[in-house]
Amino acid sequence: MAAFGIDATLPRDLIAKAKVESDNVNNMAAKDTVIVILAAGKGTRMHSELAKVLHRAGGRSLVEHVVRACQPLKPRQLLAVVGHQAPEVGAVVEALGAETVVQQPQRGTGHALQVARRKMRRSTKLAVVVPGDAPLLRPETLAALLDTHRRGEAAATILSAELDDPTDYGRIVRDSEGRVQAIIEEKASTPEQRAIREVNSSIYCFTLEKLWPCLNALRPNNAHHELYLTDAIALLRQRNERVLAQLAPDANEILGCNSRADLAEVDRIFRARKAAEIMKAGTTIYLPESAVIDPEVVSGPDTVIESGVQLLGKTRIGSRCVIRTGSVLHDTQVGNDVIVEPHCVIQSSRLADRVSIGPFARLRPNSDLRAGVHIGNFVEVKNSVVREGAKAGHLTYLGDATVGRKANIGAGTITCNYDGFAKYRTTIGDGVFVGSDSALVAPVRIGAGAYIAAGSTITENVPAGALAIARGRQSNKKGWAAARRRELRRAVKLNPRPRKQKRSKRRRR
Repeated sequence: MAAFGIDATLPRDLIAKAKVESDNVNNMAAKDTVIVILAAGKGTRMHSELAKVLHRAGGRSLVEHVVRACQPLKPRQLLAVVGHQAPEVGAVVEALGAETVVQQPQRGTGHALQVARRKMRRSTKLAVVVPGDAPLLRPETLAALLDTHRRGEAAATILSAELDDPTDYGRIVRDSEGRVQAIIEEKASTPEQRAIREVNSSIYCFTLEKLWPCLNALRPNNAHHELYLTDAIALLRQRNERVLAQLAPDANEILGCNSRADLAEVDRIFRARKAAEIMKAGTTIYLPESAVIDPEVVSGPDTVIESGVQLLGKTRIGSRCVIRTGSVLHDTQVGNDVIVEPHCVIQSSRLADRVSIGPFARLRPNSDLRAGVHIGNFVEVKNSVVREGAKAGHLTYLGDATVGRKANIGAGTITCNYDGFAKYRTTIGDGVFVGSDSALVAPVRIGAGAYIAAGSTITENVPAGALAIARGRQSNKKGWAAARRRELRRAVKLNPRPRKQKRSKRRRR
């Protein structure tokens, strides 16, 4: 990956690279075009039982990124050629609206297109071919490739890229008019050809009526006995057909994932892109290279995200919030002016305006914190509604509960919501004060304005405005401690501990 020579950690560079000079993608409806995603391979260099295209980077599987990049072109058909773990790969792409066709056995990229032909509609004129492991590809770049192909009336158009280090890539050799003369693999190249920095991305656009005769003429005359699309392009050139190349605006877009190192690099670039997007919209991110932010995350202006934060899934954060170091938010809705202190874990929950939480708090799914709620350190909430202005400052568990407005939950309080067979709800009314170290055994209702004495175990409903005390009565025995100490000292005198025998200094023989 160092071959790309691009530092994706700098947002300004990323923003500049994101500018693509092409027609608006929304106006590029490709009604005569099929897009074919090649997703049949295993990916042996990943050293994994999981199909390569199902590995994840930037918050999604690789093939999902590719499908989403193709969708804005609105092609007549979106086909995915699947093979290894076909049901699993098919489930991902079909959920996004793509059709699948199975390539079995897998005999190369040319064979994959022959297999895809079985499902192509006869009126289709053009095919865009994309590897399923090229997740950084942008819709704008595909639109520009298709536009170049149409305007140039080409038989084939290759998406190419210029690399600082093109080692291991096939070189694009152009003729005097700028058309593609050949794709030369590195092993077959001359020193002059190896100096060429423009490389083949394996992303193509074809005119099908000119491609099919060449595909039919392919022969597996190679070490792997497979049929390759690069050989079909060579046949097109032999037949004096026009072959063009469209240079990608960002070399990272052609980056495939053939190893774990590639996967990590792609993930890094995705995260940097997303951080740049969020900062451009008005959010401050300290140490953006340390943030993990998924593609669908939204953050409002004047929000501050500190180092080491993870914002995952469909998390939405409002304006003027602070998300402090080490916190993880997954599929969570956050209002305005919210403070999440360090090292909180929040999943599938809702935080309304002016909520403060943490540090070291955990919100499990379906936690609904209303405006002005305070959840303090080492407090856990699960499947509960905490209404406006309520507080739980420390060391508390609220599970399957409803907490009323301005209620105060003392340290060490737990709602005992599970009896080993079923779960039950606890309802705490408005203005209730729950003393420290109390256990509320569900199902139970605490009326508005009631007090629970510290250390109580509440098993029955408490009326509004009442004081509930449920603990053993305290009994003070005067002089007991002094008498106990005297008794202990007497016992020691009557039964002294045996003394340890001194070892003889003489060595025993």
